[in-house]
Amino acid sequence: MNISSFFSLFKTKQKTLKLPDSLLIKKLKEVSKRNNLSVYENITIYHHTQSFYIPLLILDPARGIYLFEYKEWSYDDLKNATVSKATNQDSSNKSLAYEKTHEFIKQKFNELTHHDGVPIYNYLLMENLNSDEYKHLDNSFKELLPYKKIMFNDSLESEILHKLQEIPFPSLPMPDEVNIIGNLLVQYLIFSKDKTMHIATQEQIRFIESATTGQETLSGNAYSGKTSSILLKAILESLRNPELKIIIIEPTTLACDILKQKLLNIIEYAIIEVDITLIEIITPIDLVNKHLAKLNKPQLEVILNIDDKLMNKNFNVADLIICDDSNLLSFEFIYYLKHIQKKSSLLLVNEHSDEESTFRFNKSFKTKELEVVFKRANQHAKALQIISSLLEENKSQDILVVSDNLSKRKLKDDLEYFIKDKAVLLDSSNNLISQDLDNLLLCSYSQISSMNSKFIILMDVADASLNEVEHAVNLAEDKAFVLYEDDCENVEALKKLSHTMI
Repeated sequence: MNISSFFSLFKTKQKTLKLPDSLLIKKLKEVSKRNNLSVYENITIYHHTQSFYIPLLILDPARGIYLFEYKEWSYDDLKNATVSKATNQDSSNKSLAYEKTHEFIKQKFNELTHHDGVPIYNYLLMENLNSDEYKHLDNSFKELLPYKKIMFNDSLESEILHKLQEIPFPSLPMPDEVNIIGNLLVQYLIFSKDKTMHIATQEQIRFIESATTGQETLSGNAYSGKTSSILLKAILESLRNPELKIIIIEPTTLACDILKQKLLNIIEYAIIEVDITLIEIITPIDLVNKHLAKLNKPQLEVILNIDDKLMNKNFNVADLIICDDSNLLSFEFIYYLKHIQKKSSLLLVNEHSDEESTFRFNKSFKTKELEVVFKRANQHAKALQIISSLLEENKSQDILVVSDNLSKRKLKDDLEYFIKDKAVLLDSSNNLISQDLDNLLLCSYSQISSMNSKFIILMDVADASLNEVEHAVNLAEDKAFVLYEDDCENVEALKKLSHTMI
């Protein structure tokens, strides 16, 4: 008998249970931690329209995937029972048929990576049965569920490790964790700017898996993965409840289009069925215009304005609204969001952490510490000098200049005359398809949402809000230059907050 593909059920169907926080589970987690095994609890694997729930999955980077089924059976439940292997067990959310799960996982790997993936092994967690009681069970039980495949409530950590390491090493090299888990659990798959794959961190996973109720807040610095995480959360919510209406708010049309492209890329890559018409990505003006249309009021065009009548009317526009970069939006709009979502769920995402934040991302995915350089000089002359110097060793698309509208137009003319390099005036009110982002970009503070670059040059810092200036600085991957002609409150605040001053 091939014990690596067993599953067990009695004639009375048992309900699949979520993993408890028990002593046995704690010992299993401790063994995994000490031996560099990755633990994933209460997960669901999605592929096409199918899904499989698994209480516990442990990845051994040297051997393969361990699947665990959890049962509450006690010795009294089993002592007079006989067990037989089911051949056509239903793989519903109330039971876990391992053989079908194996085929399901292999199919998913085959369609995504064109191979069977990695070896898969199965274990049973018996929380209410000890190893001595097991010896007195019927032989049919022992044949179908061998001793070495069961973790008992009295199993020592050494015994748990021994059972896991009895598995032989595979003959072929194992893929890395990103390629295994990333292709298996789409809800944890993050694509970086350069299209490489990453697995969500534990704090991101806790957020993605959480049930959003009422009004909550997610905070974290730039490059902490907030935007990627809210997109994965929206996808997972839709997979769990295909009828759920979700709206994601981004400050600009360009930011909306960038996020829509990420959404389509994930769904297409992962081969999952998500109704993207129920995940709407819009700007604040788009949302307000939906409300105005319902009231037969004139539409807004450029300037966001919350009419008093909007605050007096209910507007059940979505089951869940996620507002990204909420710290860049007006207090008036945030107050409006809280009003219309009183009876539904609202998640505000921002860069400012406080004690009231429901979730906080602490890890940064920047490859190096940000350097902030302050230069007191003629802004235009210094900007031209810095850009000219940077272009000696970097590409033009590595540079982003943030200023007011007048400065960016003047700088564009100067760049064309002095440096002969193409510079593009970014208009974030336009769609992504009409943008030319592979050049040196010039944009205003109100347009910078979802934009980042290796080098960012800030001008006219006194004329922007501190929120906007801080946000712009933190979007730099490598170095931010703050140019100013006179000291001001924003410059002083940035100096206190900056990592390095030159």
